[in-house]
Amino acid sequence: MKLVPLGDRVVLKQYEAEEKTKSGIILAGDAKEKPQYAQVVAVGPGGVVDGKEVKMEVKEGQKVIYSKYAGTEVKLEDQKYIIVKQSDILAVVE
Repeated sequence: MKLVPLGDRVVLKQYEAEEKTKSGIILAGDAKEKPQYAQVVAVGPGGVVDGKEVKMEVKEGQKVIYSKYAGTEVKLEDQKYIIVKQSDILAVVE
């Protein structure tokens, strides 16, 4: 199965949360903060969204930083993904 986003949506695969702090303290499952750093897995076609022309600026394979409370989490074939609007992506990491 494959996720194909519509409109200005982007499918991201989050990177794993750190298991321990820089000082070596091991974090429990609930103490780990979800990273806002992810890889782009799929990009929607863009087009007209809410009456405005939207050009997709991100591409598959890019690493991005996105808003903390953005998107919808989904699980597909034992993989977790997050679907966000392109406007929720704050930066591309190069």
